[in-house]
Amino acid sequence: MSNVSVDANEPAHNDNQPKNNNRRRFLTVATSVVGGVGVVGAAVPFIASWNPSAKAKAAGADVEVDISGIEPGQLIRVMWRSKPVWIVRRTPEILEELKQHEDNLKDPNSEAEQQPAFAKNYYRSEKEEYLVLVGICTHLGCSPTHLKNGAFEEIVEGVPDGFFCPCHGSKFDMAGRVFQNVPAPLNLVVPPYQYVDDTTMIIGSTAEEA
Repeated sequence: MSNVSVDANEPAHNDNQPKNNNRRRFLTVATSVVGGVGVVGAAVPFIASWNPSAKAKAAGADVEVDISGIEPGQLIRVMWRSKPVWIVRRTPEILEELKQHEDNLKDPNSEAEQQPAFAKNYYRSEKEEYLVLVGICTHLGCSPTHLKNGAFEEIVEGVPDGFFCPCHGSKFDMAGRVFQNVPAPLNLVVPPYQYVDDTTMIIGSTAEEA
């Protein structure tokens, strides 16, 4: 007769139980480790997705522009933050035109905050010769057309040069100021910019921010 008594409330004991317990502990630990590796593996690309892409960084980066090749009266376009930016080299005649039609403008003195502080002046620019504008109409976001050498007079009598939005008929002068009686409520935006030297401009930041 066996000297081992078995209580009905306890599980039966045998010589293999320690080995089984050890095996169970091993499987539990191994499963936890594998599961943890899976979580880490899943987390790495997920966390990486929080970081901005190179394209996103570039979209908000400053843009350096060589303006040495811009001819008098010419407009060039560059992209900044996925927006078209115009740079126009205004002639003395164009600058003189700005004085002739102020009574026909909604905001001739640029009272609305549509430009950096340095551009809140008669020419809406840092240097009179160069105009820098975001080429998007302030009505519904179309891109106006640059009309020059008398072509704009077909739109506004007595004003040879300007910008005309073909979508809904808004009109702007060669400082980006909006004319009266058109849908656009505000002057065109002057973006932040600065000069590195006489032939290089940076769009996206001002000298005060540098």
